[in-house]
Amino acid sequence: MKKALFASVALAALSPLGASAAERTLTISVYAFAQDDFKTLVYDPFEAQCGCKLVVETGNSVERLAKMEANKANPVVDLAAVSMADALAASRAGLIEKVDTAKLANFAKLYDVAKDPNGDGMSVGYTFYATSIAYRSDKMKIESWADLLKPEYVGHVAFPNVTTNQGPPALYMLGLALGKDTPDLQGPIAALGEKKDDIVTFYEKSSQLVQLMQQEEIWAAPIGRFSWAGFTKLDLPVAWATPKEGQTGGMNVLVLTKGSQNQDLAMQFMDFWLSTETQAKLAEKLIDSPANSEVKLSEAAAGNLTYGEETAKSLNLIPSAIALDNRAGWLKTWNEKVGQ
Repeated sequence: MKKALFASVALAALSPLGASAAERTLTISVYAFAQDDFKTLVYDPFEAQCGCKLVVETGNSVERLAKMEANKANPVVDLAAVSMADALAASRAGLIEKVDTAKLANFAKLYDVAKDPNGDGMSVGYTFYATSIAYRSDKMKIESWADLLKPEYVGHVAFPNVTTNQGPPALYMLGLALGKDTPDLQGPIAALGEKKDDIVTFYEKSSQLVQLMQQEEIWAAPIGRFSWAGFTKLDLPVAWATPKEGQTGGMNVLVLTKGSQNQDLAMQFMDFWLSTETQAKLAEKLIDSPANSEVKLSEAAAGNLTYGEETAKSLNLIPSAIALDNRAGWLKTWNEKVGQ
């Protein structure tokens, strides 16, 4: 009896899936945003396909990167969704692995800007967004980012605080318009500082802007495209600017944890997330703008997202190295010129 038992255990160990495929577990670290929809559209379908268990950890970037650092010797997370700059920070800290894109069937479908965002092969973009100016088309005309500071307009402008995700990109574009586009952003910050008493608010949450525009306290504000839908519901003529300097924005990427024991499964999940079907479902729900160029959207969804090849090519993204190396300096200059 013992010999028969030992033989059955040995055969199970030699089988391709081991004792049970369902025992395989993949742990991912993601933003807390829209998790109910992600569960329905991404997580549950992937579990059904792979026959595995998905463990989802959420939190802000600082918390999640700190946890990856704390568990560097014995990784808990297998795959993470982070910003471009955070991916570079994780790479510099030795927390992530190079992505073998040859194993991603959907890699070739991505817009070029998403294929290797930091130019180091350590991340793949899954969504990006444009940042431009939402403005009252009956009150003003926006042809340049510098128009925000015109005397007749500046008293009706909200501008993002430098500590927000939209702050540095908007400052970067303002600097381009003013001919002061050095990485330290001192030129545009100083220009804002000169007008700080005129500007309505230096906002920290884009959710407050719709109400401010509804109340006609502001006519214009730089925003991320993901915030645009709220403005379209106002009974006001609000337009999305296409300044001559172009649009800026941001990108979120997927990375593989260095030392993870589940990299094959993590790669499968990454490919699933990048697939045309998954990206289309997320986009139609207005959750993420698609990085997959084969996604075709309804007119309603396309109008509320950063969508299409020309839009992707037009984005002036701040290089991650510049963001990481200058963050402290940006905040110092902001506090000196604009105030907290």
